[in-house]
Amino acid sequence: MSMFKTTLRIKTDTPEGRKALGYLRNRDKTMYRSYSDVIIAAVNGYFDRERQLADDPYLETREKEDAFLQRILETVERGAQANLLNGLAALLQSMQPTPDTKAIENDLDTAIDFIDSL
Repeated sequence: MSMFKTTLRIKTDTPEGRKALGYLRNRDKTMYRSYSDVIIAAVNGYFDRERQLADDPYLETREKEDAFLQRILETVERGAQANLLNGLAALLQSMQPTPDTKAIENDLDTAIDFIDSL
């Protein structure tokens, strides 16, 4: 097994140092069994991201735009669902039984007959 060994010194008298040490001490031990696992993941993640941004300087902007568009889509979907429900409610109300037109015509004929008889 090949191994590289170094010493990590963290100054705990600075806010950044205390924050870093807090992350190391409070790590998810099922995911990161040792400080080395955390540091390897952090270093690789940092430099992979740097390389991606160097290769594609608009990557971060597109990611922000994608997140913004996703929020817009979710808002539009919620609005469309609300409008659909309101439209269905209005449709159901308009489908309420209306007075029978034959009965109204009969009542009108009866009224006219009554008036004519006077």
